[in-house]
Amino acid sequence: MTGAQEFIGLLDTKGRRVLVSQELIDLRRLDSPNTIYVLQLPDGSTAAGGRGGGFGERRIIKVYHYESGEGACRKVNEFEDPEKLESLDLPYHATAFPILLPDGKEKLVSGVADPELVSSYRQVLG
Repeated sequence: MTGAQEFIGLLDTKGRRVLVSQELIDLRRLDSPNTIYVLQLPDGSTAAGGRGGGFGERRIIKVYHYESGEGACRKVNEFEDPEKLESLDLPYHATAFPILLPDGKEKLVSGVADPELVSSYRQVLG
């Protein structure tokens, strides 16, 4: 299974995720460098992130890190260290985020292309 197939499979599994990438995600152009973090949120969260009336917190339980470039998409790492995950800023500005699949179809997920946020994740996660 290629990294791109694994990435698509992750998006197709049940669960709440928010994607944070350096650039828009186009899996047809894997020669373009891109950094992608997939933030796994607890299952059963509501649209307000499990927060009644929007109060409380949304927490990250796992992060998947992918890189694309040089014609491939690769999984770099997975992170589950609560101390590190609590240090990450959640992208509250995430909206419907289109991912272009290898066959040209579009898949909408929750996410954002934010180079500054990607940089901050790199500093926290290494």
